[in-house]
Amino acid sequence: MKNTTYDVRVFKTEARKNAAGKVTSYRVEWLTADKRCRKTFQKSAQADAYRSKLLTAARDGEPFSLLTGEPVSWNRTERPEMSWYDFAGKFVDMKWKGAAAKYRQDIARALTAATPAMYTTTRGKPEDGVLRGVMHRWGYNTKQRNEAPEEAAAALRWLANNTKSVSALTDDVGLVRDLLDSATSLVNGNRAAANTVRKHRMLLSNALDYAVELKLLPENPLKTLKWKPPVSAYEVDRRSVVNHAQAKALLAAVEAQRPSGKRLVAFFGLMYYAALRPEEAINLRHDNVTLPPLVKNPETGKLEEPADAWGELHLRKAAPYAGRAWTDTGTAREERALKHRAEGHIRPVPISPPLVKILRAHLAEFSDGPGERLFYGVQGGELPFITYRRAWKAAREAALTEKEFASPLAGRPYDLRHACVSTWLNAGVPAPQVAEWAGHSVDVLLRIYAKCIVGQDQAAKRRISDALDG
Repeated sequence: MKNTTYDVRVFKTEARKNAAGKVTSYRVEWLTADKRCRKTFQKSAQADAYRSKLLTAARDGEPFSLLTGEPVSWNRTERPEMSWYDFAGKFVDMKWKGAAAKYRQDIARALTAATPAMYTTTRGKPEDGVLRGVMHRWGYNTKQRNEAPEEAAAALRWLANNTKSVSALTDDVGLVRDLLDSATSLVNGNRAAANTVRKHRMLLSNALDYAVELKLLPENPLKTLKWKPPVSAYEVDRRSVVNHAQAKALLAAVEAQRPSGKRLVAFFGLMYYAALRPEEAINLRHDNVTLPPLVKNPETGKLEEPADAWGELHLRKAAPYAGRAWTDTGTAREERALKHRAEGHIRPVPISPPLVKILRAHLAEFSDGPGERLFYGVQGGELPFITYRRAWKAAREAALTEKEFASPLAGRPYDLRHACVSTWLNAGVPAPQVAEWAGHSVDVLLRIYAKCIVGQDQAAKRRISDALDG
């Protein structure tokens, strides 16, 4: 019979202890052929009873499943069997069509991190780095899976043949916890960043909900597991926020670079003066920009930039970077609706006089690029992600002091957006208006930028003193 064995060896029950020496659970361990299987129980009687059943089945000559590790007869009338790798691929395929390219990649990362907990053996196993690479690049990518080169395809075949059945998660709290721990850990075994932990836990739970839908599991075991989510630091680090003088110095340092500098000044300027996200700025087109009309100088008769005149942006879509392997079009970026906004939503953003001047100069010097976008590469193609990242690093090195360069100050282009929102809030613009311009909800806005609103603590102390004096 395929995927079965009569070669079974059952070990003694292991009492598992914590660092204080207290017994926390009991684990039954056995071998089916060369595949090590484990099941954990809270009470010793449960573990002994389960071990006794395994021994009886082995002595009676029953075949054991290489997928579940249990006697085949135990599952004949129960749920269908599917290996973890096959199931994970099926989950990816189910989510693929409706998922954004970046979300597809997030799913692949979470499943890649989780899968090692479901290996059944180390015999013939490719190196960990190779397996992780092929899972992320090919196995958990619907678009690319059937195009994997032979070496990658061989690693995927190993995964298909050597991961436990999904049903092994039923009533095995130890395996469920191992799966969650693997999904939320880095390659070196350390816990991932708090936001990654939350995201991967959510994606893993979604996958197990799908297993219930397919009747591979009676319920989602992750939802009954006691687990404390890590504390996430949502606030912007004030040390990363530049002031106006520093921002102008950085933009001047960008402009001085060759050959890309001049075409990137407006790109970074939109983040600092209008709080655009990089994927919003890179997708900007001429018809998204409304500048104030030039006025005629009565003395010279020439058209000039009006003093203190504002313009307006009308943002419709963004183009986040995901990589060619994850988009349906094969382009590195995928045009999507604005973040946290429904399809068709338009977000107005004011263009302050300094940004009016920057955008006017850009439009005068550079024609529209591919897709009528304002920003594109020197060679005429899409503006490469690496180009503006390198330009920003060089600008920081040129414009900042050695101490500032080593600090978080404007460490990423995205920090220019943080500086803009902080400026609006500190200027006294009401939070609902700032939230509308920045594309946030008010509660998220205040939570993220709470530490960047200067002077509120002093004002609050004065109000408390006045109340006490009264």
